[in-house]
Amino acid sequence: MELTRRDVIAALTAAGISVGAGAMSIELTDFGGSSGKSASNTVSPVTNQGSTATEGLSEAVIDLLDAVAAVIYPSTVENRREFVARYTQARTANRPAYREGMVDAAVELDAVARDWYDTPYAAVSSSTADTLLDNLGVDTADPIDDGTISEQIRFYLIDDLLYALYTTPTGGSLVGIENPVGHPGGIKSYQRPGINTDSNQQSNE
Repeated sequence: MELTRRDVIAALTAAGISVGAGAMSIELTDFGGSSGKSASNTVSPVTNQGSTATEGLSEAVIDLLDAVAAVIYPSTVENRREFVARYTQARTANRPAYREGMVDAAVELDAVARDWYDTPYAAVSSSTADTLLDNLGVDTADPIDDGTISEQIRFYLIDDLLYALYTTPTGGSLVGIENPVGHPGGIKSYQRPGINTDSNQQSNE
C-alpha cells in the first residue's frame, strides 16, 4: 500500500498540526517516488542538534526514524521513508521542545546500536534493529517523554510513528478502519492495550 501526500496531511491533522500555511504547504507539494529505503548514500551517527525554532531534523535522524519504521510498519507499505520524513519534519516544526525530545531519543538509540554493533542504528539489518528494540524492552515500556531511555524511545519514536501511520486512510485500511480515530495500537509485539499516544504527545507541545 502506497502512502501519499493525503496520508501525511491526515496524520498531521490527527496530531493537531495545521498544514495549510506557507512553507509547510510547499514542503508537502512534491510527494512520491520514494522506494521506502533510506535515501542517504551513507549513514551518519545521530547527534544532538540543539533546539532552535527554525531547525529541522537532520538527515541522520530521518534515517534512524525510517529504520525504526521499517521494523514496526507492515512490509507492504510503500513510500515509507518519504512519509516518515515529511510527517516528522512538519510534526516538529516550531516545536523545539518536542523536536529536542525526539532527537534525544534518537541519539540514545543510535548510541546503543554503535555500542553493541559498532554501527549506526540506521545501518543495521531490520532483524538486528528489531532485536535491539526487544533487548531494550521497548515493546513493554510505557511511553513516557521524560522517562527511561526505553520509555522515551517508545514515546517519541515507536508510538509517534505508529500513530502517524494508523491515523491515515492508507494505514487505517490495514486494520479495517478507513479513517481511524485515536491510536489503534501497533503491530506484533507493539500491540498493547491502553496506549494513549495522542494525548500524551500533544500535552508535550
